[in-house]
Amino acid sequence: MADGQQIGRLLLIQIGDGETPEVFTNLCGLQTRSFNMSANSVDTTIPDCQNPGATPQKTGVPGIKQRTFTGSGKFVAGANSAYFIGKVNDAAIFNAIVIVPGLGSYEGPWFVTDFEFSGEQEGNMDFSATFEAAGPLTFEAEV
Repeated sequence: MADGQQIGRLLLIQIGDGETPEVFTNLCGLQTRSFNMSANSVDTTIPDCQNPGATPQKTGVPGIKQRTFTGSGKFVAGANSAYFIGKVNDAAIFNAIVIVPGLGSYEGPWFVTDFEFSGEQEGNMDFSATFEAAGPLTFEAEV
């Protein structure tokens, strides 16, 4: 793991091309991005049987893990984006790698839960996308 602060623009998602061997390419145009790691809390609180009137201590254990990547930026047309937009149109699962600088990478199946194009009268077309893990991810620590 790299010491010190990390550069935000190196937080990346790379989209697999579905071929064998699979080639992963950066999703071009991203200007803002975030990677969220969360887990549901499963309530394991049990009231005190000896003193039912006592205020119980809330307890819990980790439940379902969730990994999401969100990004937005300028839409760049090309072969890579055409393949990606095809997966969005079909609501299909595809392989991707999320690279978190200073930590490592998360590789596996993903799908897009939300995608939006936007644009002003002047300027380039924007896009935003939210990706969710569609299965177990393999974590590889940065060396």
